Amino acid sequence: MERTLEDWIAEVKADLGIDLDVDVRGLLDTARVVAHGVARPAAPLTAFLIGYAAARQGGGAEAVAEASRRTTALAERWAPSDESPAADGPGEP
Repeated sequence: MERTLEDWIAEVKADLGIDLDVDVRGLLDTARVVAHGVARPAAPLTAFLIGYAAARQGGGAEAVAEASRRTTALAERWAPSDESPAADGPGEP
C-alpha cells in the first residue's frame, strides 16, 4: 500500500491530538512562494510561524488561512523582480 501526503497529515494530526481541517493546498502554495521568493529553508520555518500565529489568534481554519494569505503577500513582496540585478540572490553570479 502506497502512503500519501493525506495519510501522513492524518497520522500526524491523530498523534498530536489535532482536530482541524485546513487548506493543505493553500499552505503548500504559501510554502512554495516563500521557498522561491525568500529562501528554501524559510518555507518550513514559515509554516511553523503561520501555525503559531493562527493559534495566537484563537486557532481554527480561518485563522490559518488568514495567516497564510498575509504571509504569501509578504513573501511575494520579498521576491526579487526579474529586472533587478540582484535577482539571483546574494553571492550568486
